[in-house]
Amino acid sequence: MKDDLLGIIDQISRQRELSREVLIEAIERALLQAAKKRYGSHKEVSVSIDRETGEIKVIAPKKVVEIMTDYSTEIPIEEAQKINPDVEIGQIIEVETIPKDFGRISAQTAKQIVAQRLREAERENIYEEYKDREGDIVSGVVQRMEYNDVIIDLDRTEALLPYREQMKGEEYRRGDRLRALVVEVKPDSKGPQIILSRTHPDLIKRLFELEVPEIYDGLVEIKAAAREPGDRSKIAVSTNVDNLDAVGTCVGMRGSRVQMVVNELSGERIDILPWNSSPETFIANALSPAKIVSVNVDEEDKSAMVVVPDDQLSLAIGRKGQNVRLAAKLTGWNIDIKSQSEAGTASREKIARSIFKSLPVTELEGVGDKTADKLQEAGYSSVEDIADTNIDMLSSVPGIGSKTAEKLHEAALERLKESKDDEDIEE
Repeated sequence: MKDDLLGIIDQISRQRELSREVLIEAIERALLQAAKKRYGSHKEVSVSIDRETGEIKVIAPKKVVEIMTDYSTEIPIEEAQKINPDVEIGQIIEVETIPKDFGRISAQTAKQIVAQRLREAERENIYEEYKDREGDIVSGVVQRMEYNDVIIDLDRTEALLPYREQMKGEEYRRGDRLRALVVEVKPDSKGPQIILSRTHPDLIKRLFELEVPEIYDGLVEIKAAAREPGDRSKIAVSTNVDNLDAVGTCVGMRGSRVQMVVNELSGERIDILPWNSSPETFIANALSPAKIVSVNVDEEDKSAMVVVPDDQLSLAIGRKGQNVRLAAKLTGWNIDIKSQSEAGTASREKIARSIFKSLPVTELEGVGDKTADKLQEAGYSSVEDIADTNIDMLSSVPGIGSKTAEKLHEAALERLKESKDDEDIEE
């Protein structure tokens, strides 16, 4: 019987992948509940199972009496003295009893509690298994749909792929096998809630780790990734190993490695480019396949002005701005793109305005000292200020009517045009 109990425990431990100690503790708790029903929940009853022999010991406190009337709470003096010769009537002693005294109801209670504890232990084991796997890839089978969410079978448990984490245009059918990223694991009374994602940028990193041994071994590193899930992604890679082409390694022979990732992501296009510590070079690389003329960065604003050939502007920006948007996500810089002709015009305007800004309002025809004072009090101290405002705002200045405001504004714009024309002649 004792050996049978340990044999059953070992068998369940193997089948359920639960530790032997967890099972023994579950049975001890079940037997304790049954014992308390038998001997009274207020009593200090204890139950233990010997880990070596499987022997069950139930210890219950009993009152020493001369004549016993209740077996569960009393013990006759003659029996008590066999346990402790010095015991006296009225004292309480701990008495070891036999589990079979629990009866049929107690056994049923123990069975139910054991089953419950087994379920709890299994949930705890699953939570322990997955709680440190946030950011890892798991593979599962589509089980069913619940509203717009997908339930994924992970063999020992289920996971949730919420609608917000699904790739646009991707359809999920029962029995489909897919990979997803674990983004959150939360404990729950019904079992751990495992939240998956097919849209997270880290998914593409983990997929390349699986397909490219050099990434897994640390020879090639994915420094950054940006995605528009289901449509297009960009990843930047680097290596410290001489004569190892990081980009070519990730692409694979005839594109075999990158194609495996593309297939897993339902045809999502993937640009692989070299990472560079220089912001100018990295931004230029990120805007591929467009050719770049120049990149000027502003470290303080984390912004970059990129100039491209006129015929490369649409390619650099991409369809609906996708290429520049992904490049900005990848590099972490705000990117403004201009064609060479636009950049030339902008440069001339900038020079003109710098000159223009230094001109006082008295340079405008018809503006005397009194008018200048009124304009300066209202915040218009230069010709540029006049050109940058509108007629309604100017006419609200005390002493400046609508006709005067219109003349001032036209005069300021004319001075700007003259400055730009002068720059063009000089060129």
